[in-house]
Amino acid sequence: MRPSARIQPAVLLTLRCLLGIACLCPKIATAHDLQWERLAEGLAVSVWKPGAICAEVPPTLVADIDPARYRFSVHFYGQEGLDQPPTIEEWQKRTGHHLLFNAGLFRENFSYLGLLYKDGRPLSGRRHTTWQGLFVAEPTTRDGRHAGVLDLSVDAFDEHRPAYKEAAQALMLLDRDGHVRVRQTGKRAFQTVVAETAGGHILVFKSLDPVTLYDLGACMKDGLPFIRQVMAMDGGSSSDLLIPESLWKGRGQGPSAWKSLFAGTTAIHIPLPAVIGISPR
Repeated sequence: MRPSARIQPAVLLTLRCLLGIACLCPKIATAHDLQWERLAEGLAVSVWKPGAICAEVPPTLVADIDPARYRFSVHFYGQEGLDQPPTIEEWQKRTGHHLLFNAGLFRENFSYLGLLYKDGRPLSGRRHTTWQGLFVAEPTTRDGRHAGVLDLSVDAFDEHRPAYKEAAQALMLLDRDGHVRVRQTGKRAFQTVVAETAGGHILVFKSLDPVTLYDLGACMKDGLPFIRQVMAMDGGSSSDLLIPESLWKGRGQGPSAWKSLFAGTTAIHIPLPAVIGISPR
């Protein structure tokens, strides 16, 4: 380039971004930007703030769970002999789990939509034909992974001889090829999503404000490359995530507001027919 040649501003900005020179380049908050608070061995929490490039995606709670240290349990109110579904707070008192989140979708009569398994026994009617996400945990064989997300469009699941004791079916959001598997409908709601990382951990996300599933999935694809695939549980008023206050005692050096956020004090808890909880192995 001749000394007298002038670089266009847009080109200069691009060069600075590529060379890593400080600039006002928009970015997504990645895993390296997350400030994790470890609550127990194998359980950590954070608040993911995607940033300006994902302006449609609000701050989102995230819990990192090591399945080698925590077991997962599905709970369904009918199977536990209850006349009405409990709230997530009531579920926590009944189960004593370290963390609870809402399972998949259900009908107005509280029957579960899709596959739902507890201790290897089916609790719902039948497989939903179009929903391809299946959270599975607690393998029935020694060589199975502790927990993960199956994509039923490519992964097999034998309903008569399940390879996992616990399972819950819902929407596939982001697959292992990086494809967002929902359409952009513009419908915004609180969301609960479950992700499997390349390292075998399970991440549970709960948005703090309404967001479309498509925007959330696209932002995860670009900002969280360590995620292998993601499925979406029920959203809206059913979106719920709870960690009891007792788990923060003697810990919690991070932002003090986190404890109340994970305790669900910013939302109204509604009855949940099905939940998934974790407890130490």
